[in-house]
Amino acid sequence: MTKRILLLGSGELGKELTIALKRLGQYVIAVDSYANAPAMQVADAFAVISMLDGDALDAVVAVHKPDIIVPEIEAIRTERFYEYEKQGYQVVPSARAANFTMNRRAIRDLASKELGERTATYAYASTKDEFLRAVEKIGIPCVVKPIMSSSGKGQSTIKSKADVEHAWEYAIEKGRAHVAEVIVEAFVDFDSEITLLTVTQMNGPTLFCPPIGHRQERGDYMESWQPAIVSTSDLEEAKRIADKVTRSLTGTGIWGVEFFLAKDGVYFSELSPRPHDTGMVTLSGSQNLSEFELHARAILGLPIPEITLERTGASAVILAQYESSETPTYAGLANALKESRTDIRIFGKPTTRKYRRMGVALAYDAPGSSTDAVRAKAKRAAGQILVK
Repeated sequence: MTKRILLLGSGELGKELTIALKRLGQYVIAVDSYANAPAMQVADAFAVISMLDGDALDAVVAVHKPDIIVPEIEAIRTERFYEYEKQGYQVVPSARAANFTMNRRAIRDLASKELGERTATYAYASTKDEFLRAVEKIGIPCVVKPIMSSSGKGQSTIKSKADVEHAWEYAIEKGRAHVAEVIVEAFVDFDSEITLLTVTQMNGPTLFCPPIGHRQERGDYMESWQPAIVSTSDLEEAKRIADKVTRSLTGTGIWGVEFFLAKDGVYFSELSPRPHDTGMVTLSGSQNLSEFELHARAILGLPIPEITLERTGASAVILAQYESSETPTYAGLANALKESRTDIRIFGKPTTRKYRRMGVALAYDAPGSSTDAVRAKAKRAAGQILVK
């Protein structure tokens, strides 16, 4: 049952998904806006296009005639997906899901207004005057994000009036798809935040991975660990919301559903219709199938009998500290791997920029082991790697 799979977005998540698909005998065409992207290094074929160019996107679909189209990033003309589905292509998870989740306005309004789930109070702004009024309405502190962005790009927290001007300029500068609109969110006083990886299947029940805890800086994930400590009532509420939202969006695959856990309960935060960056902790073997293996099975319609926690795992990112167009090299691998039960994944990105994620350190220990100890081990390993 070899399928031709068109992967739209070929970063580190796409690379691990491609490896999982290749292990199941599939044919993968990796697409991105730059050459030698990580997934291109392991795929059967590749194409370099701007996925924000609808004509270019149509052309690559026409040339490769895939069985399955898998979007892996936000910067895509997702409205084209509706036409692809009419033409008989399988879009993962679905055209509806891709369009709603690539835009914070659509997914937030769906969760809050249509489905009635609890989220942070929010307002939108597409001009600076609207933005100033939104900040006044929501109040300080608040969080500002572009409507269209990924991996924390353009996200900042307004802690005082002095931060307002920068927050607007940063969000507009880093927003994607030429959409000059931002969302202003009330700051939720949460105790922790989690990712609940949720798997929807063609011929089986919706499944949930053990919850993943994570820490962010600059709006981007720095480390994650599994399992996160979550009360039974909060976990069941998060599962209920994740199931409700993914059913509304329709389709099959893995979803990264993010929640804030506060003293007054669970708040829906965001949702990604694909493997999640915090889910890279699953490469440590913390569960029986990684998020990439789960996604591959789900989109191919293969059975997933169960998802089980196998060990305590953690991940810590390896960042570049400068910008360069030269191919980077890496020092410190031997030192990073001296400690038992650690591993390193270098993504193979061809260039660097400050704070670009270039790799991840993984650590694990027996089930029930101290999460703090495993997290510390992953961070020690990451700290040994120098991106040169």
